[in-house]
This record gives sequence, C-alpha cells and structure tokens, in this order.
Amino acid sequence: MSGPQLSRRTFEVPPPAPVRIVHMGLGAFHRAHQAWYTQHADPTGEWGIAAFTGRRPDAALTLAAQDGLYTLIERADSGDSFEVITSIVEANDGADVARLAGLVAAPSTALVTLTITEAAYHLGADGELDTGEPAVAADITLLAARTASGRSATVAGEDVGESDGSAAVAGDDVGASGRSATTATGRLVQALDARRRSGAGPIAIVSCDNLAHNGAAARKAVQGLAAAADGALAAWIGENVSFVSTSVDRITPRTTNAELDLVTAASGLRDDAPVVTEPFRNWVLSGDFPAGRPQWERAGAVFVDDIEPFENRKLWLLNGAHSLLAYAGQLRGHATVAQALADDDCLAWVIAFWDEAESNLPNDGLAVPEYRRALLERFGNARIAHYLAQIAMDGSSKLRMRAVPVLKAELAAGRPGAGAARMIAAWIAYLRASRAAGTAIQDSKAAELESALAVPAGEDIRGLLELLDPALAANDEVRH
Repeated sequence: MSGPQLSRRTFEVPPPAPVRIVHMGLGAFHRAHQAWYTQHADPTGEWGIAAFTGRRPDAALTLAAQDGLYTLIERADSGDSFEVITSIVEANDGADVARLAGLVAAPSTALVTLTITEAAYHLGADGELDTGEPAVAADITLLAARTASGRSATVAGEDVGESDGSAAVAGDDVGASGRSATTATGRLVQALDARRRSGAGPIAIVSCDNLAHNGAAARKAVQGLAAAADGALAAWIGENVSFVSTSVDRITPRTTNAELDLVTAASGLRDDAPVVTEPFRNWVLSGDFPAGRPQWERAGAVFVDDIEPFENRKLWLLNGAHSLLAYAGQLRGHATVAQALADDDCLAWVIAFWDEAESNLPNDGLAVPEYRRALLERFGNARIAHYLAQIAMDGSSKLRMRAVPVLKAELAAGRPGAGAARMIAAWIAYLRASRAAGTAIQDSKAAELESALAVPAGEDIRGLLELLDPALAANDEVRH
C-alpha cells in the first residue's frame, strides 16, 4: 500500500513550534509519551522538541523526511485510534554533537529530556559512574582536552560571544583532536559546556528512564563525568543544572510493517515512522525547572514533592513483572507478555513477586491493589505484541532496579524474598540457555556476563550476582 508521504506539506498542521526542548534518545517510547504529553499540553505551539537518536541515525532520517510528523496508534481491545503528533520539530542523528551543543547552548532552550536506557548512564553496581568503562574513559580524556582548549580560547578572546553564545558555540562541534564525545552522557556534558560558555543560564535535565531516583542517577552520571574532565565545568553544572526525577509509564511495543499498511489504509498517507502504544499513560515528575516548562499537567501529568513511592510502584510492579516474564516466559517457550501471562505458572510467579513488592510500598496514596488489577488488564491485551526478547535486553542494569531492592528489603525484614530471587534465578537460567545455544547476549555488560558464565553452572552465580549487587553476591544464603 502506498500514498503521498506524511509531512507538513501533505497534512495540514500549524507551523512548527520553536525549539525549547532538546530530547536525547529518539525512540518509540519518547514519541508515545513525552512528545504526546507536550502536544496535548501546548495548544498554542510554544514548545517544540528537537530530538536526537541514540546508537543509530535511522529514526532521525525517517522522521526528518516527514518533517517530524508521525502517527500514534493507540491500540485498545476494542480497536485502534490514530493521531498525528507534531511536537517534534527537528530530528537529528545523535552523532551530530555540534547541533546538540548549539541547541543546548541557546537561551531559548529550557530543558533536556532523556530516554537513553538504563545502561547508557554507565553506573556501576555501587550507583556511581563507572569511569573504568573504555567509552567513558575515552570521553573523559576528550572532554578534558576540549575544556582546556575552550579556556584558552576564552582567555584569548576575552569572553567573546557571551551576549548570544555564537562565538562560544561556533567551535563546539569538535574537540582538540577533531572528535566529539560518543556516550550519551559525554555528549550531554559536552553540550552543557557549550551552554556554560554561551552564558545562556540555568537549565533542567529531565530523566525519563526506568531507573530508581533517575534524576539522581542522571546527576551522578553527568557530574561524575564532568568532574573527571574539568572541575570548573562540574562546579558550573552543580550551580546551574537541575535534575528532575520522573516516573514514566506507557507500554510501547515495536512497530511492524502491518502498522505501516494500517496507517496508509486509514489516512491515505504513507507514514514510515508510526508508533503503537496502549491507551494507558502516566507521568509523575519531581524537581525544579529554572528556565520554565510546558504545562504538562494539562495533559494529565502529576507533579509531586516525593517521587520515590511512585518510582518504586512502577519499577517493581510493572517493570519487575516484565523482567520476570521476559526470562521465565522465554524459557517456557513464550514470545510476548500476553502469552506468558496466560501461562498459569508465570502468572503465579508474577503475583508472588507483586505480593513481596507491595509489602515494601507505602499503604497510602499509591492505590496499589487497583494498579495491580490494571496491570493484569494491560499485560493481557493480546493486541499489544510486547515481545519478551525486547524486554530481556540489558538485564544486568534492569534487575538492579527491579529485583535487587525488593529482595534486599525482604531479607532485611527477615523474609526469604523468594519471588524476587526467582526473577534473578530466571535471568541466570536465561543467560545459561542463551550461551548454550550460541545466542549473543544483548547486554551492555555482555563481556562481563560471558566471563562469569565461563565457569561451570553453579559456580557462575557469584560472578553474575556481583554485576547486580556485591552485597548479595557475598550472601551465602542468597547464592544457595
């Protein structure tokens, strides 16, 4: 099926809003969540998003050809509904750090949102930046050279460009060696250095990744990398950058060719970048926005002083169940969340884990029983093909947030934590099965996992647990 391509020329929309939000991690979830909220909170078109991809430029190339427009398909049991999202006004390759730095340095940019995945923060099991990772170490070396070069240029030019940032940003595309940072946090630090030198003032960083205390995690990653590269830059970030924590919730599976044909049949336009999502959505935020923000509460977002209970509810109940189903479900031959949930054993394991998680959540304000019932309905929506293999990726990062806190809380309360331990055991069994089958492990710590798995089964448990939590690895009761 074909037709004219969706764009601002073929679909009637208002003029693009000015860029005031920079987003890193242009993927389906951002387009189903933050971009949707921004569109619905901004009826007058004042908050445009300039989005940057992560590892590959594909999504940016596709969206740029459509002027940033795409169709959001809300898939309910009763049928599909379609909406064209227009809030992304610029789509860029994440490797274009010059453009990223220029936009972050602009006085009109008020905030940077992140969906870079848990692994991209490069935090170790102790929660601190892992400066020993080769990519992180390389960025530290590069940024140290860049900031030293920037100081020399500033002294020579007597702070030229402080009025509008143009001179300070003009040379911000390359470092002293002609290169830019390669990690997401390195690129963000590079862009923040451009803002510092442009004199554009304070800015907010809003983490939308599935991390407990994700604002604090972003701070540790950014501040840790900046401090290792340049103390003055780290001090400026400490004084001028706020880190907002959020809890995000909307199931967004991969789009298939069937959705492309579906959109063309419904609209008569060819859309090469539609996104499929469920009707449910939730966004809770906590923190300061020194340069302003959209009125996201108009679209249903909630702002709170204490976000930790909301983070834990979502990370443990939704994401924790997803990880348990991803490993146990695949081991039992299932491909999607809905298929695994229909397995009585998998369902029983999810409920057992939820019982443990709920016992460690506050009783007031979270409506946990209602949330659990809603999750069963959402997970059981067979029209949302949420693939377990997709959820299973980067387990070494995800389980630190989803299984480890519940297990440690249960042990501290004198209970065995069997439900949380089962999730970790399923992950280990899944890794062993993948290795035995010769299947590559999709994890940012793949090399470390392969090394831990190289010893006989049973002896590998300590090495695998070390990657999740050293204290658990040292606990004989947990290992056995």
